[in-house]
Amino acid sequence: MDKLQLAQRAAQEVDGDEVVRLTRALVRIASYYPGPGEQPVVDFLEPYLRERGFKTTVQEVAPGRPNLIADLGEGPGGLILEGHTDVVTHGNPERWTHPPYEARIVEGRIYGRGACDMKGGLAAAICAAVAVQKVLGEPKKTLRLCIPCDEEGLMIGIKAFIRAGYAEGFAGALICEPEENQVCLWQKGAMRVWVRFQGKMAHGAMPYAGANPIPSASRFVVEIGKLQALLQAESQHPYLGLPWITPTVFQAGAGEGQFNVIPDQVKVGLDIRTNPGQDHRALEERLRQALEESLEAGISATLEVFEDRPATETPRDAALVQAVEQGLRLLQMPLQYGGVPGATDGTFLWAWAGLPIVTIGPGGKTIPHQTDEYIEIDGLVAAARLYAATSVQMLLP
Repeated sequence: MDKLQLAQRAAQEVDGDEVVRLTRALVRIASYYPGPGEQPVVDFLEPYLRERGFKTTVQEVAPGRPNLIADLGEGPGGLILEGHTDVVTHGNPERWTHPPYEARIVEGRIYGRGACDMKGGLAAAICAAVAVQKVLGEPKKTLRLCIPCDEEGLMIGIKAFIRAGYAEGFAGALICEPEENQVCLWQKGAMRVWVRFQGKMAHGAMPYAGANPIPSASRFVVEIGKLQALLQAESQHPYLGLPWITPTVFQAGAGEGQFNVIPDQVKVGLDIRTNPGQDHRALEERLRQALEESLEAGISATLEVFEDRPATETPRDAALVQAVEQGLRLLQMPLQYGGVPGATDGTFLWAWAGLPIVTIGPGGKTIPHQTDEYIEIDGLVAAARLYAATSVQMLLP
Protein backbone atom coordinates (compact mmCIF):
# COMPACT_ATOMS: atom_id res chain seq x y z
CA MET A 1 0.00 0.00 0.00
CA ASP A 2 1.13 3.55 -0.64
CA LYS A 3 0.97 6.29 1.99
CA LEU A 4 -2.50 7.54 1.10
CA GLN A 5 -3.94 4.04 1.06
CA LEU A 6 -2.48 3.43 4.52
CA ALA A 7 -3.88 6.75 5.69
CA GLN A 8 -7.32 5.77 4.47
CA ARG A 9 -7.02 2.36 6.10
CA ALA A 10 -6.09 3.96 9.44
CA ALA A 11 -9.16 6.18 9.22
CA GLN A 12 -11.30 3.09 8.63
CA GLU A 13 -9.71 1.34 11.62
CA VAL A 14 -11.03 4.01 14.01
CA ASP A 15 -13.59 2.40 16.30
CA GLY A 16 -16.45 4.91 16.31
CA ASP A 17 -18.21 3.20 19.21
CA GLU A 18 -15.02 3.42 21.28
CA VAL A 19 -14.66 7.13 20.48
CA VAL A 20 -18.14 7.68 21.92
CA ARG A 21 -17.55 5.39 24.90
CA LEU A 22 -14.24 7.05 25.76
CA THR A 23 -15.67 10.56 25.40
CA ARG A 24 -18.49 9.69 27.79
CA ALA A 25 -16.07 8.11 30.27
CA LEU A 26 -13.93 11.27 30.25
CA VAL A 27 -16.90 13.61 30.61
CA ARG A 28 -17.99 11.66 33.70
CA ILE A 29 -14.70 12.61 35.37
CA ALA A 30 -15.13 16.13 36.75
CA SER A 31 -11.77 17.79 36.17
CA TYR A 32 -12.35 21.49 36.75
CA TYR A 33 -9.84 23.48 38.78
CA PRO A 34 -9.91 24.54 41.53
CA GLY A 35 -11.84 21.42 42.42
CA PRO A 36 -11.16 17.78 41.62
CA GLY A 37 -8.52 18.84 39.09
CA GLU A 38 -6.90 16.78 36.34
CA GLN A 39 -5.34 13.93 38.34
CA PRO A 40 -8.37 11.59 38.04
CA VAL A 41 -8.30 11.90 34.24
CA VAL A 42 -4.62 10.92 34.13
CA ASP A 43 -5.28 8.06 36.57
CA PHE A 44 -7.89 6.76 34.12
CA LEU A 45 -6.01 7.34 30.85
CA GLU A 46 -2.49 6.25 31.79
CA PRO A 47 -3.35 2.53 32.22
CA TYR A 48 -5.78 2.74 29.28
CA LEU A 49 -2.95 3.80 26.98
CA ARG A 50 -0.30 1.56 28.52
CA GLU A 51 -2.53 -1.48 28.01
CA ARG A 52 -2.78 -0.55 24.33
CA GLY A 53 0.97 -0.56 23.86
CA PHE A 54 1.83 3.10 24.35
CA LYS A 55 4.88 4.19 26.31
CA THR A 56 3.52 6.53 28.98
CA THR A 57 5.10 9.27 31.08
CA VAL A 58 3.39 11.23 33.84
CA GLN A 59 4.91 14.68 34.29
CA GLU A 60 4.06 16.35 37.61
CA VAL A 61 3.44 20.02 36.91
CA ALA A 62 1.87 21.03 40.24
CA PRO A 63 0.34 19.07 43.13
CA GLY A 64 -2.57 17.10 41.69
CA ARG A 65 -1.99 18.59 38.24
CA PRO A 66 -0.04 16.21 35.99
CA ASN A 67 0.59 16.06 32.28
CA LEU A 68 0.27 12.70 30.54
CA ILE A 69 2.55 11.88 27.60
CA ALA A 70 2.00 8.71 25.54
CA ASP A 71 4.20 7.65 22.63
CA LEU A 72 3.83 5.30 19.72
CA GLY A 73 7.11 4.59 17.93
CA GLU A 74 10.43 6.25 18.51
CA GLY A 75 12.22 8.62 16.19
CA PRO A 76 12.43 12.28 15.13
CA GLY A 77 10.19 14.11 12.68
CA GLY A 78 6.87 12.80 13.98
CA LEU A 79 3.61 14.39 15.07
CA ILE A 80 2.06 15.60 18.32
CA LEU A 81 -1.68 15.19 18.95
CA GLU A 82 -2.63 17.59 21.74
CA GLY A 83 -5.68 17.70 23.99
CA HIS A 84 -6.00 19.06 27.54
CA THR A 85 -7.66 17.37 30.50
CA ASP A 86 -9.08 20.32 32.45
CA VAL A 87 -12.53 21.82 32.01
CA VAL A 88 -14.17 24.97 33.31
CA THR A 89 -16.61 24.79 36.19
CA HIS A 90 -20.17 23.65 35.51
CA GLY A 91 -21.67 26.58 37.41
CA ASN A 92 -25.17 26.03 38.81
CA PRO A 93 -26.13 22.42 37.98
CA GLU A 94 -29.83 23.30 38.25
CA ARG A 95 -29.49 25.33 35.06
CA TRP A 96 -28.48 22.25 33.08
CA THR A 97 -31.15 20.33 31.21
CA HIS A 98 -28.88 17.28 31.30
CA PRO A 99 -26.64 16.82 34.38
CA PRO A 100 -23.12 18.08 33.61
CA TYR A 101 -21.27 14.84 34.40
CA GLU A 102 -23.66 12.12 33.22
CA ALA A 103 -22.63 12.29 29.54
CA ARG A 104 -26.12 11.57 28.29
CA ILE A 105 -26.69 10.85 24.60
CA VAL A 106 -29.68 12.71 23.21
CA GLU A 107 -30.49 12.90 19.49
CA GLY A 108 -26.96 12.23 18.30
CA ARG A 109 -25.25 14.46 20.84
CA ILE A 110 -23.21 13.78 23.98
CA TYR A 111 -24.10 16.32 26.67
CA GLY A 112 -21.87 17.32 29.57
CA ARG A 113 -19.20 19.69 30.80
CA GLY A 114 -16.14 19.20 28.64
CA ALA A 115 -17.89 17.14 25.95
CA CYS A 116 -16.97 19.83 23.44
CA ASP A 117 -14.04 21.52 25.20
CA MET A 118 -12.34 19.18 24.96
CA LYS A 119 -12.92 15.66 26.22
CA GLY A 120 -14.37 14.81 22.80
CA GLY A 121 -11.33 16.02 20.89
CA LEU A 122 -9.04 14.24 23.34
CA ALA A 123 -10.93 10.95 22.95
CA ALA A 124 -10.81 11.34 19.17
CA ALA A 125 -7.03 11.84 19.27
CA ILE A 126 -6.50 8.78 21.47
CA CYS A 127 -8.69 6.54 19.32
CA ALA A 128 -6.94 7.84 16.21
CA ALA A 129 -3.56 6.92 17.70
CA VAL A 130 -4.83 3.42 18.49
CA ALA A 131 -5.98 3.08 14.87
CA VAL A 132 -2.56 4.22 13.61
CA GLN A 133 -0.93 1.54 15.72
CA LYS A 134 -3.14 -1.13 14.12
CA VAL A 135 -1.97 -0.05 10.67
CA LEU A 136 1.67 0.95 11.22
CA GLY A 137 2.65 -0.96 14.33
CA GLU A 138 5.66 0.86 15.79
CA PRO A 139 6.45 3.65 13.30
CA LYS A 140 9.98 4.97 12.84
CA LYS A 141 8.76 8.46 13.70
CA THR A 142 7.09 9.17 17.04
CA LEU A 143 3.38 9.82 17.35
CA ARG A 144 3.08 11.61 20.70
CA LEU A 145 -0.13 12.20 22.61
CA CYS A 146 0.37 15.39 24.62
CA ILE A 147 -2.33 15.48 27.30
CA PRO A 148 -1.60 18.51 29.51
CA CYS A 149 -3.31 20.15 32.47
CA ASP A 150 -4.41 23.77 32.93
CA GLU A 151 -5.23 24.91 29.41
CA GLU A 152 -8.14 26.90 30.84
CA GLY A 153 -5.83 28.77 33.24
CA LEU A 154 -2.31 30.04 32.68
CA MET A 155 -1.41 26.97 30.59
CA ILE A 156 1.18 25.74 33.07
CA GLY A 157 0.87 22.24 31.62
CA ILE A 158 1.96 22.96 28.07
CA LYS A 159 4.64 25.35 29.31
CA ALA A 160 6.12 22.60 31.50
CA PHE A 161 5.86 20.13 28.60
CA ILE A 162 7.90 22.43 26.35
CA ARG A 163 10.44 23.41 29.01
CA ALA A 164 11.16 19.73 29.67
CA GLY A 165 11.98 19.17 25.99
CA TYR A 166 8.97 17.01 25.13
CA ALA A 167 8.17 19.11 22.04
CA GLU A 168 11.64 18.79 20.51
CA GLY A 169 12.20 16.91 17.27
CA PHE A 170 8.63 16.96 15.96
CA ALA A 171 7.42 18.16 12.56
CA GLY A 172 4.20 19.67 13.86
CA ALA A 173 1.24 19.45 16.23
CA LEU A 174 -2.48 18.97 15.76
CA ILE A 175 -4.42 20.91 18.39
CA CYS A 176 -7.68 19.01 18.80
CA GLU A 177 -9.83 21.91 20.04
CA PRO A 178 -13.50 22.37 19.01
CA GLU A 179 -13.35 24.28 15.73
CA GLU A 180 -16.14 22.56 13.75
CA ASN A 181 -13.48 20.51 11.97
CA GLN A 182 -12.28 23.64 10.17
CA VAL A 183 -8.60 23.97 9.26
CA CYS A 184 -7.57 26.78 11.59
CA LEU A 185 -4.18 28.20 10.67
CA TRP A 186 -4.57 31.42 12.67
CA GLN A 187 -5.07 32.08 16.38
CA LYS A 188 -5.64 35.32 18.19
CA GLY A 189 -3.00 36.54 20.59
CA ALA A 190 -3.84 37.43 24.17
CA MET A 191 -2.57 39.77 26.86
CA ARG A 192 -3.79 39.64 30.46
CA VAL A 193 -3.24 42.91 32.29
CA TRP A 194 -3.71 44.20 35.84
CA VAL A 195 -3.82 47.95 36.39
CA ARG A 196 -3.72 49.08 40.02
CA PHE A 197 -4.60 52.63 41.07
CA GLN A 198 -3.44 54.05 44.42
CA GLY A 199 -5.10 56.99 46.13
CA LYS A 200 -5.73 58.08 49.72
CA MET A 201 -8.63 56.96 51.90
CA ALA A 202 -10.93 59.65 53.31
CA HIS A 203 -14.47 60.30 54.54
CA GLY A 204 -17.03 60.49 51.75
CA ALA A 205 -18.33 63.76 53.18
CA MET A 206 -14.84 65.30 52.93
CA PRO A 207 -13.37 64.09 49.61
CA TYR A 208 -10.88 66.96 49.64
CA ALA A 209 -9.11 65.21 52.54
CA GLY A 210 -8.23 62.19 50.38
CA ALA A 211 -7.51 61.20 46.79
CA ASN A 212 -10.21 59.11 45.12
CA PRO A 213 -8.76 56.64 42.56
CA ILE A 214 -12.15 55.73 41.07
CA PRO A 215 -12.42 58.70 38.63
CA SER A 216 -8.91 58.00 37.28
CA ALA A 217 -9.71 54.30 36.85
CA SER A 218 -12.98 55.16 35.15
CA ARG A 219 -11.26 57.61 32.80
CA PHE A 220 -8.71 54.90 31.94
CA VAL A 221 -11.50 52.48 30.98
CA VAL A 222 -12.92 55.14 28.67
CA GLU A 223 -9.49 55.78 27.14
CA ILE A 224 -8.88 52.12 26.38
CA GLY A 225 -12.20 52.08 24.56
CA LYS A 226 -10.77 54.75 22.28
CA LEU A 227 -7.56 52.74 21.90
CA GLN A 228 -9.59 49.68 20.95
CA ALA A 229 -11.27 51.66 18.17
CA LEU A 230 -7.84 52.64 16.82
CA LEU A 231 -6.61 49.04 16.91
CA GLN A 232 -9.71 47.85 15.08
CA ALA A 233 -9.17 50.48 12.38
CA GLU A 234 -5.61 49.16 11.96
CA SER A 235 -6.40 45.43 11.85
CA GLN A 236 -9.29 43.25 10.72
CA HIS A 237 -8.38 39.65 9.94
CA PRO A 238 -10.42 37.61 7.43
CA TYR A 239 -10.57 34.61 9.79
CA LEU A 240 -10.10 36.21 13.22
CA GLY A 241 -12.09 39.41 12.92
CA LEU A 242 -11.32 42.42 15.09
CA PRO A 243 -8.89 42.87 17.99
CA TRP A 244 -10.43 43.62 21.38
CA ILE A 245 -9.49 45.30 24.65
CA THR A 246 -12.07 44.15 27.18
CA PRO A 247 -12.23 45.35 30.79
CA THR A 248 -13.29 42.25 32.75
CA VAL A 249 -12.56 43.36 36.33
CA PHE A 250 -13.23 46.65 38.13
CA GLN A 251 -12.72 46.34 41.87
CA ALA A 252 -13.17 49.32 44.19
CA GLY A 253 -14.61 50.13 47.58
CA ALA A 254 -13.32 50.21 51.14
CA GLY A 255 -15.31 47.13 52.18
CA GLU A 256 -18.83 45.86 52.74
CA GLY A 257 -21.06 48.60 54.14
CA GLN A 258 -18.38 51.31 53.83
CA PHE A 259 -20.54 53.50 51.62
CA ASN A 260 -19.19 56.71 53.11
CA VAL A 261 -15.51 55.88 52.67
CA ILE A 262 -13.39 56.88 49.69
CA PRO A 263 -11.25 53.82 48.90
CA ASP A 264 -7.53 54.08 48.49
CA GLN A 265 -7.23 51.40 45.77
CA VAL A 266 -8.88 50.33 42.53
CA LYS A 267 -7.94 47.31 40.44
CA VAL A 268 -8.84 46.99 36.75
CA GLY A 269 -8.34 43.78 34.75
CA LEU A 270 -8.06 43.73 30.96
CA ASP A 271 -8.48 40.78 28.60
CA ILE A 272 -6.83 41.81 25.31
CA ARG A 273 -7.11 39.84 22.05
CA THR A 274 -4.89 40.65 19.08
CA ASN A 275 -4.40 39.60 15.47
CA PRO A 276 -1.22 38.40 13.72
CA GLY A 277 1.07 41.33 13.01
CA GLN A 278 0.07 43.39 16.05
CA ASP A 279 3.07 44.17 18.27
CA HIS A 280 2.31 43.45 21.93
CA ARG A 281 5.18 45.59 23.19
CA ALA A 282 3.96 48.57 21.18
CA LEU A 283 0.43 47.97 22.47
CA GLU A 284 1.70 47.88 26.05
CA GLU A 285 3.31 51.28 25.54
CA ARG A 286 0.03 52.67 24.20
CA LEU A 287 -1.75 51.31 27.28
CA ARG A 288 0.80 52.98 29.54
CA GLN A 289 0.34 56.27 27.71
CA ALA A 290 -3.45 56.03 28.13
CA LEU A 291 -2.93 55.28 31.82
CA GLU A 292 -0.64 58.27 32.33
CA GLU A 293 -3.16 60.57 30.67
CA SER A 294 -5.95 59.26 32.92
CA LEU A 295 -4.37 60.02 36.30
CA GLU A 296 -5.60 62.89 38.45
CA ALA A 297 -3.49 64.69 41.04
CA GLY A 298 -2.62 62.52 44.00
CA ILE A 299 -3.23 59.23 42.15
CA SER A 300 -0.51 56.80 41.09
CA ALA A 301 -0.85 53.58 39.12
CA THR A 302 1.02 50.48 37.96
CA LEU A 303 0.38 48.35 34.89
CA GLU A 304 1.39 44.67 34.83
CA VAL A 305 1.17 42.34 31.81
CA PHE A 306 1.09 39.02 33.67
CA GLU A 307 0.36 36.78 30.68
CA ASP A 308 1.43 37.32 27.07
CA ARG A 309 0.36 34.96 24.29
CA PRO A 310 1.29 35.88 20.72
CA ALA A 311 -1.05 35.46 17.79
CA THR A 312 -0.07 32.53 15.58
CA GLU A 313 -0.09 31.88 11.85
CA THR A 314 0.89 28.63 10.12
CA PRO A 315 1.78 28.86 6.39
CA ARG A 316 -0.45 26.93 4.05
CA ASP A 317 2.51 25.17 2.44
CA ALA A 318 3.58 23.52 5.73
CA ALA A 319 3.69 19.72 5.49
CA LEU A 320 1.19 19.38 8.34
CA VAL A 321 -1.32 21.62 6.59
CA GLN A 322 -0.93 19.63 3.40
CA ALA A 323 -1.49 16.37 5.31
CA VAL A 324 -4.65 17.69 6.98
CA GLU A 325 -6.05 18.92 3.67
CA GLN A 326 -5.26 15.59 1.99
CA GLY A 327 -6.92 13.77 4.88
CA LEU A 328 -10.09 15.80 4.44
CA ARG A 329 -10.15 14.97 0.74
CA LEU A 330 -9.58 11.27 1.40
CA LEU A 331 -12.50 11.20 3.82
CA GLN A 332 -14.67 13.44 1.62
CA MET A 333 -15.02 15.94 4.47
CA PRO A 334 -15.54 19.66 3.77
CA LEU A 335 -12.32 21.67 3.44
CA GLN A 336 -13.02 24.92 5.25
CA TYR A 337 -10.56 27.35 6.77
CA GLY A 338 -11.12 29.14 10.03
CA GLY A 339 -9.51 31.07 12.84
CA VAL A 340 -9.31 30.41 16.58
CA PRO A 341 -10.88 33.33 18.51
CA GLY A 342 -8.92 32.53 21.67
CA ALA A 343 -5.49 31.22 22.56
CA THR A 344 -4.85 27.48 22.97
CA ASP A 345 -1.98 25.28 24.12
CA GLY A 346 -0.92 25.45 20.47
CA THR A 347 0.03 29.08 21.05
CA PHE A 348 3.08 28.00 23.02
CA LEU A 349 3.90 25.00 20.85
CA TRP A 350 4.12 27.52 17.99
CA ALA A 351 5.80 30.39 19.87
CA TRP A 352 8.13 28.55 22.26
CA ALA A 353 8.78 25.24 20.48
CA GLY A 354 8.67 26.61 16.93
CA LEU A 355 6.28 23.93 15.68
CA PRO A 356 3.82 24.34 12.80
CA ILE A 357 0.35 23.87 14.31
CA VAL A 358 -3.09 23.23 12.90
CA THR A 359 -6.03 23.64 15.24
CA ILE A 360 -8.87 21.41 14.11
CA GLY A 361 -11.41 19.43 16.06
CA PRO A 362 -15.03 18.46 16.60
CA GLY A 363 -17.63 20.65 18.26
CA GLY A 364 -19.14 24.08 17.75
CA LYS A 365 -16.95 27.12 18.31
CA THR A 366 -19.49 28.84 20.58
CA ILE A 367 -20.50 25.77 22.63
CA PRO A 368 -17.56 25.63 25.11
CA HIS A 369 -18.13 26.94 28.64
CA GLN A 370 -21.92 27.12 28.22
CA THR A 371 -24.54 25.24 30.19
CA ASP A 372 -25.78 22.15 28.34
CA GLU A 373 -22.45 21.83 26.55
CA TYR A 374 -22.55 19.08 23.94
CA ILE A 375 -20.76 17.52 20.99
CA GLU A 376 -22.24 16.00 17.84
CA ILE A 377 -21.29 12.34 17.57
CA ASP A 378 -20.96 12.42 13.77
CA GLY A 379 -18.41 15.26 13.92
CA LEU A 380 -16.60 13.57 16.79
CA VAL A 381 -16.03 10.31 14.92
CA ALA A 382 -15.15 12.16 11.71
CA ALA A 383 -12.43 14.07 13.58
CA ALA A 384 -10.92 10.84 14.91
CA ARG A 385 -10.75 9.44 11.38
CA LEU A 386 -9.13 12.66 10.15
CA TYR A 387 -6.52 12.58 12.93
CA ALA A 388 -5.65 8.99 12.00
CA ALA A 389 -5.30 9.77 8.30
CA THR A 390 -3.21 12.86 8.99
CA SER A 391 -0.96 11.03 11.46
CA VAL A 392 -0.11 8.27 9.00
CA GLN A 393 0.90 10.80 6.37
CA MET A 394 3.14 12.62 8.84
CA LEU A 395 4.76 9.42 10.14
CA LEU A 396 5.67 7.89 6.77
CA PRO A 397 8.39 9.11 4.38
